[in-house]
Amino acid sequence: MDRRYFLAGLAAATAATQASLPASAQVASSAQAPGFYRFKVGDFTVTTVHDGMVRRANPLDGLVTNQPSSAVQAALEAAVLPLRNLVNPYIVTFVDTGRGIVAFDAGTGGGQMAPGTGLLPQNLAAAGIRPEDVTLVAVSHFHGDHITGLTTAENQPFFPNAEIAVPAAEWAWWSDPSNEARSPQQQRGTFANTARRFAPLRARMRMFDDNAEVAPGIRAIATPGHTPGHTAFHLSSGNQQFFVTADAAGRPELFLRNPGWHSMFDFDGVLAAESRRRLFGRIAAERARMAAYHFTFPGTGFIAAEGDGFRFVPADWSSVVG
Repeated sequence: MDRRYFLAGLAAATAATQASLPASAQVASSAQAPGFYRFKVGDFTVTTVHDGMVRRANPLDGLVTNQPSSAVQAALEAAVLPLRNLVNPYIVTFVDTGRGIVAFDAGTGGGQMAPGTGLLPQNLAAAGIRPEDVTLVAVSHFHGDHITGLTTAENQPFFPNAEIAVPAAEWAWWSDPSNEARSPQQQRGTFANTARRFAPLRARMRMFDDNAEVAPGIRAIATPGHTPGHTAFHLSSGNQQFFVTADAAGRPELFLRNPGWHSMFDFDGVLAAESRRRLFGRIAAERARMAAYHFTFPGTGFIAAEGDGFRFVPADWSSVVG
């Protein structure tokens, strides 16, 4: 399996790189190499795939809803992050369990959302993973950057052979239009997007509850607050474990260092902070590897408890999948 991935990824990456270069200049290019990174967790092969990014022009203006802009500025400066145009990356995690390939969320949908997003299809191809080979999509929550990629611009399934597993609590909220008036204004578009994206997938959907085994070796962890049914995932293979944390924390320099801070994207900031402390406290205590959706690519590493919060420790980059 590793050899197949390597050869397919190498060929696709080489072809994509050459195609992006003008005929007269095969050395200089403004394009980066394909955005994917692969490693092992026990017998599982994990691939994180870059789906692009957006920049928040002024992160001091409302990104953190329960702190003054001066506190946010101090945190950004301490982390040597810009006060303007703060990057928000999108990273989708794929896991080959040996029984099938599981996608954790589906990305932004091939450029359907905003400029700078939608790189998943080309980076997935470079990684040697075909959409038709994905057997399960485990959805963490229904925000647009996580479910728009379930279908194409024509609303056809992007992963044509995949079963779609969704948190029961998440489905219960966003599939009921009567909840719209009780949702934050900026999240009300999630109702229409939920209806659109899941409409062609209903025959292949199933619900799961907290602590359910979503697939062999993969268990759901309820982490509500960011949305009503937001879910993280715990993976185990052999004597190794791994967590997919989705949006339990945004940029770690802000929301891990200060887990009590509320993001403007949180449905319920207080509940999100409680879930964040519980999840990342567990990851830190178990010294387990994790991957997040909005951390700096490739988005994988470890969590250290530090003072009243946490610190993200990026995993060492390796040229060998192992």
